[in-house]
Amino acid sequence: MAAVFEATVTAPVNIAVIKYWGKRDSTLILPTNSSLSVTLSQDHLRTRTTIRASPTFDRDRLWLNGAEEDVSASKRLVNAITTARRLRAEVEKQQTDAVPLSQWPVHVSSENNFPTAAGLASSASGYAALVSALAALFELPQSASELSRVARVGSGSACRSMFGGFVAWQAGVAADGSDSLAVQVADHTHWPELQALILVVSDRKKTVSSTAGMQTTVETSALFPERVRAVVPGRMEAMQKAIAERDFATFAALTMQDSNQFHAVCLDTYPPISYMNDTSRSIAALVHAFNAAVGRTAAAYTYDAGPNAVIYALESDMRDLVELFAYCFPRAEDTAPDAFYPNPLGLFESPASVGRQVSAPKVAELAHAAGRSPAGCVRRIIHTSVGDGPRVLPASQSLLDAAGLPRAASE
Repeated sequence: MAAVFEATVTAPVNIAVIKYWGKRDSTLILPTNSSLSVTLSQDHLRTRTTIRASPTFDRDRLWLNGAEEDVSASKRLVNAITTARRLRAEVEKQQTDAVPLSQWPVHVSSENNFPTAAGLASSASGYAALVSALAALFELPQSASELSRVARVGSGSACRSMFGGFVAWQAGVAADGSDSLAVQVADHTHWPELQALILVVSDRKKTVSSTAGMQTTVETSALFPERVRAVVPGRMEAMQKAIAERDFATFAALTMQDSNQFHAVCLDTYPPISYMNDTSRSIAALVHAFNAAVGRTAAAYTYDAGPNAVIYALESDMRDLVELFAYCFPRAEDTAPDAFYPNPLGLFESPASVGRQVSAPKVAELAHAAGRSPAGCVRRIIHTSVGDGPRVLPASQSLLDAAGLPRAASE
């Protein structure tokens, strides 16, 4: 049997607490400011990608969630694959007996277990999985930071998904982007008490893409230059200190302030961009009310370019928060309890009990004062934790069949 040259990888989602918004070079995806994110667990949110190289393939092919896409239609995808091939060619030049994988076409099959283009960082995990799989297939010697530059040309925030834990994307100053890369601030075991809730308000594709939105912001927002010049550098330093010291109150305040300012510059863009909706704003208000009710900063919200909320809190406060959100934003009647809140970390006896009541007295008082929104405003609640970086999977987890086609498509 002929040898199969293939790699399968999963890569995580990351959610920024200091936001990336705006490019100084759109081709190389060089940001106007540094950013910092938390990598979320792949046990709950991930992209899985299989890449196979073969001299029998006639061209590069790509399938996303089972549907074939035109590889040549995406310059970023072509750039990422071409860059990885160039790095493999360097390996082959040094090792004369190396298999000439850089010269063979590839088949790529990729699947997300969460909605694409809905503001849940699907492109970040997607390109991180692609580059990690290429690196594994090509046996590239570069470090994760060095490979993050390859992921960056696919999707800027993808460079941060090349690591687990807490990750900084250094903006850099070099024109060629050589110093614009990701570095790990702390690994995923550093702050085990920190957890996250994602409140999925909409899983529809956003009306204004991040690429188009940030370009318009850079061109038209009067507030944006001050954010880049004065605000973000100080917040990056303060956030790294808060993470190092596991100072949740500071971490939370900075996270909410930066999210608010990001959306402020979006509204200051002309024409204005509004990624949040009424439910998003209600969730943010409820977080502030929760903090006031418990007498401390116990939860923080952040919103990327979409209406879905990410709530950070410590494990000790998560049960109260899940009960609060599930009560105030009840599930739709046609949504099963385990689809609305799967209870992955075992906070409750069963998902069906979530949302019926709020047990903590102060939080219950808050819930009844806030009232209940129409059922289905929040489509589901994803409860997760801080996670590790890309994982190489065994051959049994391949998404391709013996012919190099997606398994689902060939069955």
